[in-house]
Amino acid sequence: MDAKEAYEHILLEMRKHISGKSETIELLFIAVLANGHALLEGVPGVAKTTMTKALASTIEADFKRIQGTPDLEPKDIVGYTYIDEANSLTFKKGPIFTNILLIDELNRAPPKTMSALLETLEERQVTAGGADMSLPKPFTAFATQNPLRIEGTETLPKVLADRFIMKIDVDYPSMEEEEAMLRIKEKEEKNPVNKVIGINEILEFQGQARQVAMPDDVARYITKIVAATRTDIHVVMGASPRADIALMQCAKAKALVEGRNATNIDDIKFLAKPVLSHRISVRSTGGVGVRGIIDGLVATL
Repeated sequence: MDAKEAYEHILLEMRKHISGKSETIELLFIAVLANGHALLEGVPGVAKTTMTKALASTIEADFKRIQGTPDLEPKDIVGYTYIDEANSLTFKKGPIFTNILLIDELNRAPPKTMSALLETLEERQVTAGGADMSLPKPFTAFATQNPLRIEGTETLPKVLADRFIMKIDVDYPSMEEEEAMLRIKEKEEKNPVNKVIGINEILEFQGQARQVAMPDDVARYITKIVAATRTDIHVVMGASPRADIALMQCAKAKALVEGRNATNIDDIKFLAKPVLSHRISVRSTGGVGVRGIIDGLVATL
Protein backbone atom coordinates (compact mmCIF):
# COMPACT_ATOMS: atom_id res chain seq x y z
CA MET A 1 0.00 0.00 0.00
CA ASP A 2 1.44 3.38 -1.01
CA ALA A 3 0.80 6.70 0.75
CA LYS A 4 -2.01 7.72 -1.62
CA GLU A 5 -3.89 4.45 -1.12
CA ALA A 6 -3.31 4.60 2.65
CA TYR A 7 -4.75 8.10 2.80
CA GLU A 8 -7.82 7.07 0.79
CA HIS A 9 -8.46 4.22 3.24
CA ILE A 10 -7.89 6.51 6.22
CA LEU A 11 -10.35 9.04 4.80
CA LEU A 12 -13.00 6.33 4.39
CA GLU A 13 -12.55 5.24 8.00
CA MET A 14 -12.65 8.81 9.31
CA ARG A 15 -15.86 9.42 7.38
CA LYS A 16 -17.54 7.11 9.92
CA HIS A 17 -17.15 9.88 12.50
CA ILE A 18 -16.57 13.08 10.48
CA SER A 19 -18.66 14.87 7.85
CA GLY A 20 -16.90 17.16 5.42
CA LYS A 21 -13.58 18.69 6.54
CA SER A 22 -11.69 16.98 3.69
CA GLU A 23 -9.08 19.73 3.47
CA THR A 24 -8.48 19.69 7.22
CA ILE A 25 -8.10 15.91 7.28
CA GLU A 26 -5.62 16.05 4.39
CA LEU A 27 -3.58 18.70 6.21
CA LEU A 28 -3.47 16.55 9.36
CA PHE A 29 -2.17 13.55 7.40
CA ILE A 30 0.33 15.77 5.59
CA ALA A 31 1.66 16.93 8.98
CA VAL A 32 2.23 13.31 10.00
CA LEU A 33 4.09 12.42 6.79
CA ALA A 34 6.12 15.64 7.00
CA ASN A 35 7.21 14.52 10.49
CA GLY A 36 5.74 17.67 12.00
CA HIS A 37 3.13 18.75 14.53
CA ALA A 38 -0.21 20.42 13.85
CA LEU A 39 -2.11 23.09 15.76
CA LEU A 40 -5.88 23.28 15.19
CA GLU A 41 -7.71 26.50 16.04
CA GLY A 42 -11.45 27.01 16.20
CA VAL A 43 -14.34 27.69 18.53
CA PRO A 44 -15.45 24.84 20.83
CA GLY A 45 -17.55 22.14 19.21
CA VAL A 46 -16.30 22.21 15.60
CA ALA A 47 -14.79 18.68 15.78
CA LYS A 48 -11.13 19.58 16.33
CA THR A 49 -10.68 16.85 18.92
CA THR A 50 -12.95 14.40 17.11
CA MET A 51 -10.89 14.68 13.93
CA THR A 52 -7.54 14.14 15.62
CA LYS A 53 -8.86 11.21 17.63
CA ALA A 54 -10.39 9.67 14.51
CA LEU A 55 -7.09 9.99 12.63
CA ALA A 56 -5.21 8.45 15.55
CA SER A 57 -7.74 5.59 15.57
CA THR A 58 -6.77 4.64 12.01
CA ILE A 59 -3.10 4.21 12.98
CA GLU A 60 -1.79 1.20 14.92
CA ALA A 61 0.31 3.25 17.31
CA ASP A 62 0.46 4.40 20.91
CA PHE A 63 -1.91 7.34 21.52
CA LYS A 64 -2.28 9.58 24.55
CA ARG A 65 -4.37 12.65 25.30
CA ILE A 66 -3.78 15.61 27.62
CA GLN A 67 -6.44 18.14 28.61
CA GLY A 68 -5.13 21.69 28.86
CA THR A 69 -6.18 23.33 32.14
CA PRO A 70 -4.98 26.39 34.09
CA ASP A 71 -3.34 24.10 36.69
CA LEU A 72 -1.59 21.79 34.20
CA GLU A 73 2.05 21.48 35.22
CA PRO A 74 5.12 20.50 33.15
CA LYS A 75 5.41 17.21 35.06
CA ASP A 76 1.90 16.32 33.93
CA ILE A 77 3.23 16.25 30.36
CA VAL A 78 6.91 15.27 30.40
CA GLY A 79 7.00 13.28 33.66
CA TYR A 80 8.84 13.64 36.94
CA THR A 81 11.67 12.18 39.05
CA TYR A 82 10.99 10.48 42.36
CA ILE A 83 12.73 8.22 44.90
CA ASP A 84 11.40 4.67 44.68
CA GLU A 85 11.11 1.99 47.39
CA ALA A 86 14.73 0.96 46.82
CA ASN A 87 15.80 4.54 47.57
CA SER A 88 16.83 4.99 43.94
CA LEU A 89 16.12 7.98 41.75
CA THR A 90 13.52 6.97 39.16
CA PHE A 91 11.94 8.87 36.31
CA LYS A 92 8.21 8.43 35.74
CA LYS A 93 7.53 9.03 32.06
CA GLY A 94 4.69 11.41 31.21
CA PRO A 95 2.16 11.06 28.37
CA ILE A 96 4.58 12.85 26.01
CA PHE A 97 6.26 9.44 25.56
CA THR A 98 3.94 8.19 22.84
CA ASN A 99 3.62 8.06 19.05
CA ILE A 100 0.61 10.35 18.71
CA LEU A 101 -0.15 12.97 21.35
CA LEU A 102 -3.31 15.07 21.51
CA ILE A 103 -3.19 18.20 23.67
CA ASP A 104 -6.70 19.57 24.01
CA GLU A 105 -7.05 23.34 24.51
CA LEU A 106 -3.33 23.97 24.71
CA ASN A 107 -3.80 27.70 25.22
CA ARG A 108 -5.65 27.09 28.49
CA ALA A 109 -2.39 25.78 29.99
CA PRO A 110 -0.14 28.20 31.91
CA PRO A 111 2.93 29.67 30.13
CA LYS A 112 5.44 27.55 32.10
CA THR A 113 3.73 24.39 30.87
CA MET A 114 3.71 25.64 27.29
CA SER A 115 7.45 26.33 27.64
CA ALA A 116 8.04 22.74 28.77
CA LEU A 117 6.85 21.60 25.35
CA LEU A 118 9.55 23.49 23.45
CA GLU A 119 12.29 20.89 23.73
CA THR A 120 9.98 17.92 23.22
CA LEU A 121 8.35 19.29 20.07
CA GLU A 122 11.58 20.46 18.46
CA GLU A 123 14.17 17.95 19.64
CA ARG A 124 11.78 15.04 20.32
CA GLN A 125 13.46 14.36 23.62
CA VAL A 126 13.04 15.06 27.32
CA THR A 127 15.88 16.16 29.58
CA ALA A 128 15.49 15.10 33.21
CA GLY A 129 17.98 14.30 35.94
CA GLY A 130 20.86 15.26 33.65
CA ALA A 131 19.90 12.64 31.05
CA ASP A 132 18.34 12.99 27.61
CA MET A 133 15.53 10.57 26.82
CA SER A 134 14.37 10.26 23.22
CA LEU A 135 10.68 10.06 22.40
CA PRO A 136 9.35 7.08 20.43
CA LYS A 137 9.45 7.17 16.63
CA PRO A 138 7.35 8.35 14.99
CA PHE A 139 6.17 11.16 17.26
CA THR A 140 3.48 13.63 16.20
CA ALA A 141 1.70 16.10 18.46
CA PHE A 142 -1.71 17.51 17.63
CA ALA A 143 -2.84 20.45 19.74
CA THR A 144 -6.17 22.26 19.70
CA GLN A 145 -6.71 25.81 20.82
CA ASN A 146 -9.63 28.17 21.13
CA PRO A 147 -9.50 31.64 19.58
CA LEU A 148 -7.66 34.03 21.88
CA ARG A 149 -10.72 36.15 22.63
CA ILE A 150 -12.40 33.26 24.46
CA GLU A 151 -12.17 33.57 28.24
CA GLY A 152 -9.59 31.53 30.15
CA THR A 153 -7.06 31.28 27.32
CA GLU A 154 -3.42 32.35 27.19
CA THR A 155 -1.59 33.71 24.16
CA LEU A 156 0.51 30.95 22.65
CA PRO A 157 4.12 32.24 22.53
CA LYS A 158 5.42 32.63 18.97
CA VAL A 159 8.49 30.58 19.85
CA LEU A 160 6.18 27.65 20.73
CA ALA A 161 3.72 28.19 17.89
CA ASP A 162 6.67 28.10 15.48
CA ARG A 163 7.34 24.49 16.53
CA PHE A 164 4.09 23.45 14.89
CA ILE A 165 4.59 22.82 11.20
CA MET A 166 1.04 24.05 10.53
CA LYS A 167 -1.81 25.91 12.19
CA ILE A 168 -5.08 24.68 10.74
CA ASP A 169 -8.16 26.89 11.08
CA VAL A 170 -11.33 24.86 11.67
CA ASP A 171 -14.47 26.80 10.78
CA TYR A 172 -18.15 26.10 11.33
CA PRO A 173 -19.55 23.34 9.09
CA SER A 174 -21.94 24.05 6.25
CA MET A 175 -25.62 23.21 6.77
CA GLU A 176 -25.21 20.08 4.64
CA GLU A 177 -22.20 18.95 6.70
CA GLU A 178 -24.06 19.66 9.92
CA GLU A 179 -27.03 17.57 8.80
CA ALA A 180 -24.68 14.74 7.80
CA MET A 181 -23.06 15.00 11.22
CA LEU A 182 -26.39 14.30 12.90
CA ARG A 183 -26.82 11.12 10.84
CA ILE A 184 -23.28 10.03 11.73
CA LYS A 185 -23.97 10.55 15.44
CA GLU A 186 -27.10 8.42 15.13
CA LYS A 187 -25.09 5.33 14.20
CA GLU A 188 -21.60 6.21 15.48
CA GLU A 189 -21.36 3.31 17.95
CA LYS A 190 -22.20 0.86 15.17
CA ASN A 191 -19.32 2.10 13.00
CA PRO A 192 -16.00 1.64 14.82
CA VAL A 193 -12.93 3.03 13.07
CA ASN A 194 -10.56 0.34 11.77
CA LYS A 195 -6.77 0.50 11.81
CA VAL A 196 -5.29 1.16 8.38
CA ILE A 197 -1.54 1.55 8.88
CA GLY A 198 1.04 1.13 11.64
CA ILE A 199 4.13 2.97 12.80
CA ASN A 200 6.38 1.11 10.33
CA GLU A 201 4.28 2.38 7.42
CA ILE A 202 4.37 5.92 8.84
CA LEU A 203 8.17 5.82 9.10
CA GLU A 204 8.38 4.44 5.56
CA PHE A 205 6.09 7.17 4.17
CA GLN A 206 8.09 9.84 6.00
CA GLY A 207 11.24 8.55 4.32
CA GLN A 208 9.53 8.52 0.93
CA ALA A 209 8.32 12.10 1.44
CA ARG A 210 11.89 13.28 1.96
CA GLN A 211 12.80 11.77 -1.43
CA VAL A 212 10.10 13.68 -3.35
CA ALA A 213 11.73 16.10 -5.80
CA MET A 214 11.49 19.88 -5.42
CA PRO A 215 12.04 21.69 -8.76
CA ASP A 216 13.97 24.96 -8.84
CA ASP A 217 10.89 27.04 -9.57
CA VAL A 218 9.18 25.68 -6.46
CA ALA A 219 12.19 26.40 -4.25
CA ARG A 220 12.33 29.91 -5.69
CA TYR A 221 8.62 30.46 -5.04
CA ILE A 222 8.96 29.29 -1.42
CA THR A 223 11.74 31.76 -0.68
CA LYS A 224 9.91 34.54 -2.51
CA ILE A 225 6.65 34.15 -0.56
CA VAL A 226 8.41 33.82 2.80
CA ALA A 227 10.58 36.87 2.10
CA ALA A 228 7.46 38.84 1.13
CA THR A 229 6.02 38.34 4.63
CA ARG A 230 8.95 40.34 6.01
CA THR A 231 8.45 43.37 3.81
CA ASP A 232 4.66 43.78 3.90
CA ILE A 233 3.78 47.13 5.48
CA HIS A 234 1.14 45.51 7.71
CA VAL A 235 3.56 42.95 9.19
CA VAL A 236 5.49 43.53 12.42
CA MET A 237 7.35 40.21 12.35
CA GLY A 238 7.70 38.12 9.21
CA ALA A 239 8.29 34.39 8.85
CA SER A 240 11.71 32.97 9.67
CA PRO A 241 13.71 30.51 7.53
CA ARG A 242 11.99 27.73 9.49
CA ALA A 243 8.90 28.59 7.41
CA ASP A 244 10.82 27.81 4.19
CA ILE A 245 11.70 24.38 5.55
CA ALA A 246 8.13 23.75 6.73
CA LEU A 247 6.70 24.65 3.32
CA MET A 248 9.17 22.32 1.62
CA GLN A 249 8.44 19.41 3.98
CA CYS A 250 4.67 19.82 3.74
CA ALA A 251 4.75 20.22 -0.06
CA LYS A 252 6.72 16.98 -0.40
CA ALA A 253 4.26 15.16 1.87
CA LYS A 254 1.31 16.57 -0.09
CA ALA A 255 2.80 15.40 -3.38
CA LEU A 256 3.33 11.92 -1.92
CA VAL A 257 -0.26 11.74 -0.65
CA GLU A 258 -1.48 12.68 -4.12
CA GLY A 259 0.73 10.10 -5.83
CA ARG A 260 3.23 12.51 -7.37
CA ASN A 261 7.04 12.34 -7.29
CA ALA A 262 7.62 16.10 -7.42
CA THR A 263 6.18 19.21 -5.78
CA ASN A 264 4.63 22.12 -7.68
CA ILE A 265 3.77 25.76 -7.01
CA ASP A 266 0.09 24.94 -6.44
CA ASP A 267 1.20 22.86 -3.43
CA ILE A 268 2.81 25.94 -1.92
CA LYS A 269 -0.26 28.09 -2.58
CA PHE A 270 -2.46 25.47 -0.91
CA LEU A 271 -0.15 25.26 2.11
CA ALA A 272 0.74 28.95 2.47
CA LYS A 273 -2.00 29.81 4.96
CA PRO A 274 -1.63 26.86 7.38
CA VAL A 275 2.17 27.01 7.30
CA LEU A 276 2.61 30.79 7.55
CA SER A 277 -0.39 32.14 9.49
CA HIS A 278 0.99 31.43 12.97
CA ARG A 279 4.52 32.59 12.12
CA ILE A 280 3.84 36.25 11.36
CA SER A 281 2.51 39.13 13.46
CA VAL A 282 0.50 42.01 12.02
CA ARG A 283 0.01 45.59 13.21
CA SER A 284 -3.12 45.96 15.31
CA THR A 285 -3.91 49.22 13.53
CA GLY A 286 -3.30 47.85 10.04
CA GLY A 287 -6.87 46.72 9.45
CA VAL A 288 -5.62 43.67 7.54
CA GLY A 289 -5.57 40.26 9.17
CA VAL A 290 -3.02 37.49 8.75
CA ARG A 291 -5.31 35.57 6.39
CA GLY A 292 -5.79 38.62 4.19
CA ILE A 293 -2.07 39.25 3.96
CA ILE A 294 -1.30 35.66 2.94
CA ASP A 295 -4.18 35.60 0.43
CA GLY A 296 -2.77 38.80 -1.08
CA LEU A 297 0.72 37.33 -1.37
CA VAL A 298 -0.56 34.15 -3.01
CA ALA A 299 -2.65 36.15 -5.47
CA THR A 300 0.16 38.49 -6.54
CA LEU A 301 3.33 36.37 -6.46
